[in-house]
Amino acid sequence: MVALDQAAIIYDPSGFAEPPSLDWFQSPPGKSGADRRGRGAVYYLATAAGAAVLRRYRRGGLMARLGTDRYLWLGAEVTRPFREFRLTAALYRAGLPVPQPLAAAYWRSGMTYQAALMTKRIDRAETLAERWRRAPAAIDWAALGGLIARFHALGICHADLNAHNILLDSAGRAYLIDFDRGRWRALDAIWPAQNLARLHRSLCKIGAGQPETLVAPADWAALESAWRSQLLHPASIGEGAR
Repeated sequence: MVALDQAAIIYDPSGFAEPPSLDWFQSPPGKSGADRRGRGAVYYLATAAGAAVLRRYRRGGLMARLGTDRYLWLGAEVTRPFREFRLTAALYRAGLPVPQPLAAAYWRSGMTYQAALMTKRIDRAETLAERWRRAPAAIDWAALGGLIARFHALGICHADLNAHNILLDSAGRAYLIDFDRGRWRALDAIWPAQNLARLHRSLCKIGAGQPETLVAPADWAALESAWRSQLLHPASIGEGAR
């Protein structure tokens, strides 16, 4: 960790010989792209570590009324970027399909802070929502169910599992992104099913309730079947890693 005046940066030394400048997080020099979650801003950067994605932390929903990008300061290690960086790094080291975390930073102002996270960009990837709109027949729903089960079987609870937080690359390989507020949990029968239900609701929301754009029952059944099967056979969790 690099401590600065009222700020700090953590980074992956395998990607950066020197920590990226705080200016990169506060005023990203790259091109702004569409935010996958419908709030905040995502920037695509060319860095010493390669093509990267920088995401500024911003609130959504009712909490945005209290301030869109400021969070209560409770200490460096419990800041949202540091927690997400460390969780994503652990998943990446374990061979799970997540973007490589490159750096994270926070900067304080009184009792609040702002923050951003930088990850390696997955080449030619699009979200599940985008792929579904463009080429729904190309989606392997069973593979997606197995992917989600790999995380669940290890006790990884994604706080916002939706069609914008699953990426598919040009070969159809799937990745989970955005582990803000994600955490390790003891496996039970409740939260994994709630995670899956959240994904289904997001697909229905994208479809705007139109029958012709909703995920086909057979496709969702294939996803659920593979998800259950993978959870019952945890020995296969490590198969198909990056």
